[in-house]
Amino acid sequence: MKQRLVSFFLLLFLTACGGRSASPTIAAVSPTSTDAAPQPAAPKFEVLASTPLLADIAQNVAGERVHIGSVLPVGADPHSYQYTPQDVAKVADVELLILFDDKYELFLEPMLQAANGHMEFVYASMGVGKRLDPALGGFDPHIWLDPNNVIACVENIREGLTHLDPDGAAVYKANADAYAAELQALDAWIVEQVNQIPPEKRLLVTNHEALGYFAERYGFTVVGNVLPSFSADASPSAQQMAALIDQIKASGAPAIFLDAGDNPALAQQIADETGVRVVTDLHLESLTDGAPAATYIEMMKSNVTAIVDALK
Repeated sequence: MKQRLVSFFLLLFLTACGGRSASPTIAAVSPTSTDAAPQPAAPKFEVLASTPLLADIAQNVAGERVHIGSVLPVGADPHSYQYTPQDVAKVADVELLILFDDKYELFLEPMLQAANGHMEFVYASMGVGKRLDPALGGFDPHIWLDPNNVIACVENIREGLTHLDPDGAAVYKANADAYAAELQALDAWIVEQVNQIPPEKRLLVTNHEALGYFAERYGFTVVGNVLPSFSADASPSAQQMAALIDQIKASGAPAIFLDAGDNPALAQQIADETGVRVVTDLHLESLTDGAPAATYIEMMKSNVTAIVDALK
């Protein structure tokens, strides 16, 4: 009898609902004044930077909202990198590609032609005044060795990310402002460190022309370069080698500074002729997998420490 009553009332309920099960009604709850406003969902797009160095700078702007990958692996030389089919496939999928400019990342040209992708570009160094050296045949691309130039890059990256993802504008603005403050602090720290070196001893000899922006910002003189080029992929003549030896002897420069990835053979020949030391542990164009140059800021601090220790 009890089972029949249950069936009867169930039949009445279904009839009242028109033979369909009823959907539950959820009452809207007004947020209280202490509830945080909902954040826009993270976008679903691919962003790549040309190098790990630039990817680190861009990631500081993107924060946790967007992951910034790198075309080049950590430690790769942008001047001599040979791309792989995997690189082509990776570049083909991106919506936004971040470059320093359209001259530095020449390794990307055949890769972009092979990928034939439809992507937007951010040229991070846009608006940065570049050093022109007619003797070397163009503009010096190594703008990041002055942190003040990186602040300008940060703004260009912020604009590029905001254009692609307007909902993230506030996030990118806050991150860019915070990172710019870190870069200003880095610049002040470098000034303090360099002040340990008497101005007349701020002499730089490098493997290739890479420290021009650094020298201009912090009061160094570039005595000369082993390779008379903005690229490490060059060869000096015997006359150029002899001229650099004379310049080093005349100036009293105590060291030749090399990127960790440079071949030290020519620099060591010059050192043997002049009696100077060769400093081989700078990181001028790429980061390292962990210390000492896992980030751009760590890279700059490592370079400055090595330079100051060799010259003071």
